This record gives sequence, structure tokens and C-alpha cells, in this order.
Amino acid sequence: MRIGDLATACGLTTKTIRFYEQSGLLPAPPRTAGGYRDYPPAATSRLAFVRDAQRAGLTLAEIRSVLVLRDSGEAPCAHVTHLIHEHLADIEQRMAELRKTRTALRGLAERAASTDPSTCTDADICSIIGGSTPG
Repeated sequence: MRIGDLATACGLTTKTIRFYEQSGLLPAPPRTAGGYRDYPPAATSRLAFVRDAQRAGLTLAEIRSVLVLRDSGEAPCAHVTHLIHEHLADIEQRMAELRKTRTALRGLAERAASTDPSTCTDADICSIIGGSTPG
């Protein structure tokens, strides 16, 4: 199948497919006598996997590592499980940091609501954030 047909079938652009090919996510297909790329039907499912893996938060390098395992004949399940656990741990850490930031911002919002801008002095850059007691 030609690149335009593959792009349409997968909901991608031809530029994206060429990028995936250059990045090692999609093997270079054979060429027709006219020099056109001639992708096998399996390219559709491979690109669907890349799309799904990206939606799950995997990086292109991680996706490539999964595909390398599969292409070598190994089942990548253990590797994928490890990647998923790493991403979950990262998300949990970022969520904890966001909860702390939300708490800090709520405190600053309360301080901002009770601050009279006319009481700010030139010595203060911003009494709301700077921590000094307003006016």
C-alpha cells in the first residue's frame, strides 16, 4: 500500500509516517519499480500500536524498545509492564507535587484576597508571595 493510503487508513499524515520510518518505529518498506514506498498490511497495526503506546504516555524511544523486542521474536510483555509501572510512579509523584502546589496557591489566594495593594511598600517586591505580612 502506498504511503498516502496508509496515512488515510491510520489517520496520520504522510510526514508523520516518514518520521516514524526515520525514527526506527516503522521498517523501511520495499519500493515499487517507480520508487514509491509499498507498505505491507502489517504497517497499519504497527502504526496503531505506536499511536496507542503514545496515548499511554510512552516515549518514542520506549516504543522503539518494545518494537525491537517484538521484531527480534521476543514477547515484550515484561518490558511493557516495567515501563507502565515507571510511568505510574512518575504520575503519582507529579500528582503529589501538584497537590502541594495547589495547597500553597490556595494559601496565597487567601493572602491575596486580604491584601490591600495601597499598603505595599517599595521594600516589598510582592507582599503576597514574599511572605511578609501585608501593610
